[in-house]
Amino acid sequence: MAIVVIALVVLVAVAVLGGAHWYVWRRLVRDTTRAWGPVRLVGTAVFVVGPVLMIAALVTERGGAPFWLQRVLGWPGFLWMALLIYLLLAVLVGEVVRPLLRRFVERRGRPETAVADKPSPDKPSPDEPSLDEPSPEEPSPQPLAVPSRRLFVSRVVGGAAAAAAVGTVGYGTYGVLRGPSVKRITVPLAKLPRSAHGFRIAVVSDIHLGPVLGRGFAQRVVDTINSTQPDLIAVVGDLVDGSVKNLGPAAAPLAQLRARHGSFFVTGNHEYFSGAEQWLEEVRTLGIHPLENARTELSWFDLAGVNDLQGESEGQGPDFGKALGDRDTTRACVLLAHQPVQIHEAVKHNVDLQLSGHTHGGQLWPGNFIAAAANPTVAGLERYGDTELYVSRGAGAWGPPTRVGAPSDITVVELASTHA
Repeated sequence: MAIVVIALVVLVAVAVLGGAHWYVWRRLVRDTTRAWGPVRLVGTAVFVVGPVLMIAALVTERGGAPFWLQRVLGWPGFLWMALLIYLLLAVLVGEVVRPLLRRFVERRGRPETAVADKPSPDKPSPDEPSLDEPSPEEPSPQPLAVPSRRLFVSRVVGGAAAAAAVGTVGYGTYGVLRGPSVKRITVPLAKLPRSAHGFRIAVVSDIHLGPVLGRGFAQRVVDTINSTQPDLIAVVGDLVDGSVKNLGPAAAPLAQLRARHGSFFVTGNHEYFSGAEQWLEEVRTLGIHPLENARTELSWFDLAGVNDLQGESEGQGPDFGKALGDRDTTRACVLLAHQPVQIHEAVKHNVDLQLSGHTHGGQLWPGNFIAAAANPTVAGLERYGDTELYVSRGAGAWGPPTRVGAPSDITVVELASTHA
């Protein structure tokens, strides 16, 4: 039965993907060319090769193919994924513009209607020649033929759609590659002592080192974090998309992280696709302290961390009782938990502040609406009972190295004592 369900899901996915490609190809290639000439052939080849590269990039990354092959396929395959989304959205918008533009062109091309009345005194009689009329040897200009008019409209709308999609993906990719910006927020905590007022935690999530984002990107993230001079660094999951063997060198710059009270790490769902045990050992060698359903008692508050929900598949899921069950609840508590949905357990365990990531803020608009359906908070600070939840948009990107409407960030959370 399970095999049948999986087969049906795959068939539906292939049908949807194929239909989307066919529709965009029709509007951008078939409708804008006259026949099977070089332009239509090249355009068709793009719409055949693009999805093949996209699927190959996904399969090789998750299937553990040789890393060099993942890198070769990653850039074009994942960029095509983002480009298809915005080509489809732009073409759909074009469907609204198309009839309006067609009416405008038809009106401009429509010939003036002549009134067959008797000649007025100002006009020459039909028998008299006029200097304003074309000679018999010079035929009157004819209005644009309907097929040509339709072709013109298709080219204008298709060209605008393609330019908008390429521009959007290009700018969104540039935004990721230049590195995350720094965001600052202040979170008041009632239990925080006055001596900890102004304590700064640099929160970074979803770096997603992998075939596309490598060592250079990791170095930009590290430099940005260190520039904030935080008291503590919290890496809240989805550090990598790949094995220690392939990505160990890419993650090496994390050893340069500097904070007065250290750097701490909790797993995200992608660590369990990449060999969580090996990565937990690796981050230790980089000087980062994993919190595996554990906590550490700082002088001013408790810092706790729980494993990601994906760890349940390996018997390493979150254990709030182990991390928080026997603590002194009169002390403030900051919890690192990758997924925002873990907030409900945090509330039950009297956590004051949960720091999370996972959502990417939607990453590619309108993905924020999809993320909102699966997460209590997509990005930013919200309160649940007596617990504050802060969700970072993340520093990197999964799949396409592109963000639209959800810029990457590293957040400096400044804790404020209500007694200060």
